[in-house]
This record gives sequence, C-alpha cells and structure tokens, in this order.
Amino acid sequence: MRVSGESGGPLVQDHVALDEIELYGELMIAASTAVEDRLSPARIDEVLRVGRDGGGKG
Repeated sequence: MRVSGESGGPLVQDHVALDEIELYGELMIAASTAVEDRLSPARIDEVLRVGRDGGGKG
C-alpha cells in the first residue's frame, strides 16, 4: 500500500511491522494490568492468540 508522506513523496507501509507493533502494544497492556509480577507463558499465548501446539497465529 502506498500513501503520501508529509513531503508529498510516497510512503510505503510495512504491514508486518505494523502487526508486530500492535501485538507489542497488546502485551504491554496485559502486563500493565496483570496482578502477578510477570506474565506467564500461557497468558502471553492467550494475549497473542497462539497455541502451544503450533496451530495458532504467528
């Protein structure tokens, strides 16, 4: 996807990077609301919507 940048030139969006930023944000929100000191691996998988069996996203 191409959109115009501030200088009028083309700006290419990196969809993979944007997805990674979104997932990082979701982890940060989960960590900030967690009762425990650290997120468990199971909670991280839940936030990132992945399964331990390899059948999930990412």
